[in-house]
Formats: sequence, C-alpha cells, structure tokens
Amino acid sequence: MSEAAILARIERLEAESAIRHLVAHYFRICDRLGPDTEFETLGDLFTADARWEGKGRYAEAFGSHDGRAAIVAMIRSYCLPQPHFAMTAHFFSAEDITVWGETATGNWMMLQTSTYREGHADLRSASLSMSFAREGERWRIRHFRTENIFSRRVDRWSDTQAIPVPNGHHPEPIDETNRL
Repeated sequence: MSEAAILARIERLEAESAIRHLVAHYFRICDRLGPDTEFETLGDLFTADARWEGKGRYAEAFGSHDGRAAIVAMIRSYCLPQPHFAMTAHFFSAEDITVWGETATGNWMMLQTSTYREGHADLRSASLSMSFAREGERWRIRHFRTENIFSRRVDRWSDTQAIPVPNGHHPEPIDETNRL
C-alpha cells in the first residue's frame, strides 16, 4: 500500500471517529436536556443550513426544522419552561458511516428509553440517517432524519422482580473476596 493510500485511509478513519464523537455528543446533550442545557454548544454541532426532520410517524410528531436556530429552538422546547423528560437515554447499534472527502453519511438504529415529567415511560426505536459536512477541521451535522420503528409504553424502568433464567440454571455464589 502506498504512503498516499495509507494517509487517505488514516484520514477516513479519523473522520469516522470524529463523526461518531459528534453524534455521541449530540445525544449526551439530548439525554440531559434541562434549564442548564448549553444551547450554543448544541447549535454548534450543526451546519448553519442544517435540516432536522422526522419521517413517517415522526413527521407528524416532530415536523422538520431548517437552520441551526430553528433546530435549537425545537430542542429548547423540550427544556423550557420545564423539562419534558425526567430521564431519557439513547442507545445505538448497526452503525454505518461512509466518508467522501469533506462530506459523509451515517446510519444507526436507535433505542430510546424515557420517563416523562408526568411520570409515564416508554421505549422507542428509530432509524437514524444523517449527513455531515466538514467545516474547517470540524465535522457538523448537515441533515438529521429520524424515523420511528416502534414505540411502546412501559410501567417503569427498574423493579425488584427476579430476573428470568432458564430452568435448572443456578449460578455459583460469587466470592466477593477475590473480585477486582
């Protein structure tokens, strides 16, 4: 492999890593929405002309928002005057990032667990499709699309019920003295 090919490969891998960190940063902010949310930091994750949109069932729920200011205003509505969520957590899988020089696309499957301020909780899954642009040395989200796969209300996230295991499965007691 030539030196140029190796350098191109390193650049692509670094771009993929930067995009992965960008998406994780966005969802870390979303998982902690509240009055102290740093909306300027949130907005800086998007290009000035970015688009955020719901597809399918999410088109009606979320609509679409064009431009950094509109995206931040939509997300701000989940924080003020009172936070919409008491708890929310996003989990990702099936990542697929493709980089073409100064642009890239990414797709993920997302699972979201939420408890709302009013007390009810739900589990949601969505397909995420995003496009990205490199502006200077930074990658930013250019287009964010989310499409609901399923949504299900749940009673609560943590309980004291026994964890189901196959019949006859009896784990050995844990010797706490030798644990790291």
